[in-house]
Amino acid sequence: MITRRSLLLLLATVPFAFAASPALVTHEFIYEKAAYPSCHASTIVESAQGGLVAAWFGGTAEKNPDVCIWVAHYDAAKKTWTPGVEVANGVQADGKRHPTWNPVLFQPRGKVPLQLYYKVGPSPQTWWGEVRTSTDGGRTWSAARRLPAGIYGPIKNKPVQLADGTILSPTSDETDEKPSKWRVYFERSTDGGATWSKTPFLNDGLAIGAIQPSILFHDGIGGAKLQAVGRTRQGKVFSVSSDNAGKTWGEMSLLPLANPSSGTDAVTLQDGRHVIVYNPVPKGRTPLAVAISRDGKEWKDVITLEDQPGEYSYPAIVQTSDGRVHITYTWKRQRIRHAVIDAGKL
Repeated sequence: MITRRSLLLLLATVPFAFAASPALVTHEFIYEKAAYPSCHASTIVESAQGGLVAAWFGGTAEKNPDVCIWVAHYDAAKKTWTPGVEVANGVQADGKRHPTWNPVLFQPRGKVPLQLYYKVGPSPQTWWGEVRTSTDGGRTWSAARRLPAGIYGPIKNKPVQLADGTILSPTSDETDEKPSKWRVYFERSTDGGATWSKTPFLNDGLAIGAIQPSILFHDGIGGAKLQAVGRTRQGKVFSVSSDNAGKTWGEMSLLPLANPSSGTDAVTLQDGRHVIVYNPVPKGRTPLAVAISRDGKEWKDVITLEDQPGEYSYPAIVQTSDGRVHITYTWKRQRIRHAVIDAGKL
């Protein structure tokens, strides 16, 4: 027997957009219950072995020392996600413990190891970058390797790999001076992530305070004409472009897309269109929407993933080899949600 309460709970988990958009294939939680009350900052990737892997940080609350990095896999046979497993924490050699932050999964081309980047430290002003690798699609992981001083790895969103194999990692910093500066730059590796160099800052951090970029391609995936978009303090998504594979960048500007100082993510599809996941409002972190563009300048909202009260934030988006688009995001800081989109219906 279905009670009124159970019906309301069921309806609360099914957003309006699920019924409204034929492009939205699946909309599910990666987990229902966990050993910790709070989670945030998910990431998703298709491994070289062909499976989906997701990660996020979870603990009592963001910034708490018990916050760890958790990983789950999609079991295609059972059509469900495996329980999350702790794969990294901030425990130091002397026993002191720091929180971990913002995991980013990245699979370079070929059968090279899957990479998991994340941050460790008390705050974004004092954290450092670490990386672990996996040769079995994220089932087991290497020991943590601390990145060189001044190199942080991708701050929130995935790196991209250029045609010549160069890995371009979208990076930013948040200073502790007053007023605090939010500045975007990029880290480059030509040896699969063994060593890195970095670009100058692309903005002064004040006229446009920008962080957490995503990278789009405008001349084919892996090409030299790039656009980066992301979060700002100015109420809009920023945009900045490069014509030489990210070696130098033009002037940063603001797109017409709203941004309430909340994380976004974007991807260039195999057919050349661009998709962004963002909160389309100047304040708050609901609703959470998907927009599409052919030129990276004019965007059209096509799906609303969430529109109820609560926080729906920090999306991650990828397109897998079968052409489908996968999005993960924070659901009320309580769970991680996974949406699958048929790109051909966007």
